[in-house]
Amino acid sequence: MNNGIPSKLTCGIFDHLDDDGRDVTRLYADRLKLAEACDSLGFYAYHLAEHHCTPHGRGPSPNLFLSSVAQRTRRLRVGPLVMLLNLYHPLRAFEEICMLDHLSGGRLELGIGRGSLPIELGYFGINADVAPGRYEEASEILTNAMKGHVLSYQGQHFELSGVPLTLRPHQRPNPPTWIASNRPESARWAAANGANLACVGPSSAVRKMTDAFRAHRAHSTNADHREPFLGLLRMVVIAQSQQEAYSLAATAYQRWLESFKFLYELNAIPTPPNLPLTFDAALESELCVVGTPASVRQLLLKQMDEAGANYLLCQLAFGTLPLDVSVYTATTIQSEIMARQC
Repeated sequence: MNNGIPSKLTCGIFDHLDDDGRDVTRLYADRLKLAEACDSLGFYAYHLAEHHCTPHGRGPSPNLFLSSVAQRTRRLRVGPLVMLLNLYHPLRAFEEICMLDHLSGGRLELGIGRGSLPIELGYFGINADVAPGRYEEASEILTNAMKGHVLSYQGQHFELSGVPLTLRPHQRPNPPTWIASNRPESARWAAANGANLACVGPSSAVRKMTDAFRAHRAHSTNADHREPFLGLLRMVVIAQSQQEAYSLAATAYQRWLESFKFLYELNAIPTPPNLPLTFDAALESELCVVGTPASVRQLLLKQMDEAGANYLLCQLAFGTLPLDVSVYTATTIQSEIMARQC
């Protein structure tokens, strides 16, 4: 690979656990089977989004589902991407994080963030005006909790005095952290704080993020001296023919799109301007990559290179995609990309 990207490309899984029209018990069972398959194939991690009161996310408690994933896998790392800190008391969030890190044997990848849709926070009584300040305090408390055995904090939203911390994370000093953003200032923050970065969007737009990250990281290093992950998210469907892949992905994307728009339409909120409203638009914007093993490999490696990314976040299951299609895509990514170490 060019542009200073490590030659070893790492692949992970991203999921919304969005509604597929079937019983949610079956949805969970199929995702656990997919996680098992990805574990055996050598994928790095399974990252799960947090959403509430919407078919776009049937996993409103990511850590609960991820604890099941951890018990069904051996090497696959797990983590929320992202954990909406505004919906947790930071002390409770810290305790959950510690539990999941231990239950997984130190495989937690911790994503934290504010969330992209204020209406979800509003259902829990968190006003959009207080959300930024509340998030900043919660993230600061969480950082402090990772450092010591007693927690004290005085803020506008939270007050803690001499709280004994009887749990610590399995990974020391703390699990790897992640943020998801498309803003260069967030990339600079991630670089300065040793966090990994997950991005979505056209390769040219993501390149601005990765360039900002690398430029700022020149003045800082990670505690473990590991190259940070700069992730590029893509919805991927692979089949034996281009026509079959297109047909499967187009139907699945339409269902996924309906789930995504659910809260926007219910509350008469304009959808994000960068949301592709048709499957062809999703292909053109590079959100979706579909085709044969050879064509998808070529497209993904080209986009990763152009984006300056080193971590491919594959959304393999979405909408109405059958489990066997997702597993076939995962298997092909392993053989066409991961095993060839391009």
